[in-house]
Amino acid sequence: METRKRSLVKAVSWQVWGLVTMAMLGFMMTGSIRTGGQLALLSALIGFLCYLLHERIWSAIRWGIDFSRTSA
Repeated sequence: METRKRSLVKAVSWQVWGLVTMAMLGFMMTGSIRTGGQLALLSALIGFLCYLLHERIWSAIRWGIDFSRTSA
């Protein structure tokens, strides 16, 4: 089971990752309706892939896991 501190750090790091990707996409694109739709779709796709990568990285980090509370 994860500690609350680990869950908080994961949530914050995920949010920062999302803000950075949206800022980069927003810088690269205009504000038209079509581009806005493309931005939303691209953001969703990138967000999904980044979330998977983020979870895989965190699954390899043992910090903050209380192994004494896990069930067998």
